Amino acid sequence: MNIAVKTVPARASPGIADIIFPPSSLKLCDYLKSTLLFGGARAYRYNGCMKLISWNVNGIRAVHNKNLFVPFVEEHKPDILCLQETKAQQHQSEVDLPNYEEYWNSAEKKGYSGTAIFSKTKPLSILLGFPEDIAKKYKLNNHDGYGDPTKEGRVIAAEFSKLYVVTVYTPNSKEDLSRLSLRHKQWDPAFLEYMKRLEESKPVAFCGDLNVAHKEIDLANPKQNVGKHGFTNEEREGIDKVIKAGFVDTFRHLHPNTEKAYSWWSHFANSRARNVGWRIDYWFTSKALAKKIKKAAILPEVMGSDHCPVLLELDL
Repeated sequence: MNIAVKTVPARASPGIADIIFPPSSLKLCDYLKSTLLFGGARAYRYNGCMKLISWNVNGIRAVHNKNLFVPFVEEHKPDILCLQETKAQQHQSEVDLPNYEEYWNSAEKKGYSGTAIFSKTKPLSILLGFPEDIAKKYKLNNHDGYGDPTKEGRVIAAEFSKLYVVTVYTPNSKEDLSRLSLRHKQWDPAFLEYMKRLEESKPVAFCGDLNVAHKEIDLANPKQNVGKHGFTNEEREGIDKVIKAGFVDTFRHLHPNTEKAYSWWSHFANSRARNVGWRIDYWFTSKALAKKIKKAAILPEVMGSDHCPVLLELDL
């Protein structure tokens, strides 16, 4: 079965429960209310700061069972939360976040991969996976020995009034580099083409675990890792092409020379406590949004996964 983009439109006349705007968010982000009437009900649009967070949770049930997921959301109150490596179907998650709409793209293989978007505002549409023509062009639906990457729940795009927000979990090239060819020749160019297509209609902010440290500054031990998975020339070239295509690495845009800023740590040798890590989780935006970047940060104090969340605030 070929996986095409699935569009889930919002209802034409949403009620107040469809677009949620908690008062706590107003205090944090200085939102300005814009009230619209839909059949007598009120809704709100972003007209101020939008707080977005991306997190590879490495299993949402595991983080939730540690009692770390909901408290994190309640403390940081993101307007949009993008997740990778959920490792669950939506019905398997016991997370209860009544102020958020949930959208899931889960892998066919149980307990593997998967992405999700939690949003306080109901998107105009939700798109799962790649457009069929792009998947076919890059032969993404071919089984590569590990599986069909289009059936691994790796991409969700949410359309809002002013931008697209996309979460992606890029395939790992594997320690023996057996999936590097898929990554370099198929996945990376396909994903970039998809982002440029979305950008034709409105700006894009995409995030996720891209499974690559772009520059030497982005990992603790660059010399020892040259040519290894996550720091091959091919993987790094993929990020070069993203930037050449006009997308902005938001963290480096605001913090070009900040060292020891990592988002993933190995479980071995007490790496996290020693901060021997890699920056492989990103927020990229279209150039049109560059001047609207208010804050870009990494949140290493947040525990629960081998990755930590990365944050972006846009002044819309």
